[in-house]
Amino acid sequence: MKAMLLEHPGRPLRLADIPRPVPGPGELLLQVKACAVCRTDLHVVDGELPDPSLPLVPGHEIVGVVIEAGPGATRFAPGTRVGVPWLGWTCGTCSFCRSGAENLCAAARFTGYTRHGGYAEYTVADQRYCFALPDSYDDVHAAPLLCAGLISHRAYRMATERAPGDGVTRLGLYGFGAAAHLLAQVAVSEGRSVYAFTRPGDTPAQAHARGLGAVWAGGSDHAPPEPLDAAILFAPVGALVPAALRVVRPGGVVVCAGIHMSDIPAFPYSLLWQERVVRSVANLTREDGEAFLAHAARTPLRVDAVPYRLEDANAALDDLREGRVQGAAVLVPGL
Repeated sequence: MKAMLLEHPGRPLRLADIPRPVPGPGELLLQVKACAVCRTDLHVVDGELPDPSLPLVPGHEIVGVVIEAGPGATRFAPGTRVGVPWLGWTCGTCSFCRSGAENLCAAARFTGYTRHGGYAEYTVADQRYCFALPDSYDDVHAAPLLCAGLISHRAYRMATERAPGDGVTRLGLYGFGAAAHLLAQVAVSEGRSVYAFTRPGDTPAQAHARGLGAVWAGGSDHAPPEPLDAAILFAPVGALVPAALRVVRPGGVVVCAGIHMSDIPAFPYSLLWQERVVRSVANLTREDGEAFLAHAARTPLRVDAVPYRLEDANAALDDLREGRVQGAAVLVPGL
């Protein structure tokens, strides 16, 4: 099969012919129909996340069709379309797994990082960590739901469940890319006001945000017209943490939604005082996935996706890195 291989972090991926994988016990062999390109893929490819399993097939927002089931894999029949997310395996026995916090399992394995992912014509996945997908989304538009959608759902829950007083009616989103463009629609559908922060001067992204229901959009160097109840940071820029703290009200919550972020600079305690909260989100749980995909089935989301050929993965990564993609880049084998 054809696959895009990461052999050395910091270097471009290489198009290679490698053996088609064989599903082991509890695993499914999938023919990849689409794989969205995530900012976490950039962190893996650029060497910002340590110790990937090399050589590696990246990609963790996979839509595939079951071709073959390994021994004991009975959850999905051949021919079924499924989605594969970042969290690809956990031990199932540690205290985190037993308490519903499997996203914190120390032995967890991750799709496109410590196990091969979807920048390929075929991949294998643990059947326990595959999701049924809503029929209302085609392959290209379903792929971004599997990380941009899932991680934004978890971050949204962390932001909205923890704000005191009247709760969260004004929500800030920093970095208006694949995740924020989906979450903005969810928040607006639930009656919240969305304030979108982009790179300074990025007027196309600001227009994109307003087109999806944001009541205000501006550069991250600007303050919104009124204090926010909560803010979610999708941009991996540590300096945005104190910037967000400056614009959330007392008791407000700032959620860092990325796996990797540049260092957070020192800031005065006065920004954190009055019971403001800064917290991170790590990975996702299967419960998060089921809840978000059920919401996406009930409330149709506009998924802005730009398809690329599998062999153009490096161009897709470059476009994402430089902010040239409105929505999500999606690799399509055979395009």
